[in-house]
Amino acid sequence: MQGEVVVIDGEGQILGRLASRVAKMLLEGKRVVVVNVEKIAVSGDPVMVVQSYKRTILGVKSHFSHKWRPKRPRSPVRLFKAAVRGMLPKHNRRGREALKRLKAYVGVPEEYAGVEKTRFPEADASRLSRGYVTLERIARELGWRGGAR
Repeated sequence: MQGEVVVIDGEGQILGRLASRVAKMLLEGKRVVVVNVEKIAVSGDPVMVVQSYKRTILGVKSHFSHKWRPKRPRSPVRLFKAAVRGMLPKHNRRGREALKRLKAYVGVPEEYAGVEKTRFPEADASRLSRGYVTLERIARELGWRGGAR
């Protein structure tokens, strides 16, 4: 079953609002491709947001052997997918299949360069009265060293 493909430009979009819209589209059966994930905005004071991510992602320790450790999302793509996964019913088949229909990219791949991209005006970061930080900066602070995939 091939659903319709929606290409979304994440540049200047607020993470939570964008993730909720994407989750609803995925549950409707659409295939969603999000480009420019590294430019998605997370609202709040930049220093506080980065500290919060560091505390919740890097502050969790494992008491298991040193051979195994839990994966922590550090790239902008994984941070975005984690936000969407939190808005899906991931413990049943419908939610797991919905998450498989999501593709996210750092930058714009060649195959989506000429495609018309969707933007959500209610998720635009220009509407924020306070500051914001991009997922790229958060990922760099968490130890992400990559660029475009």
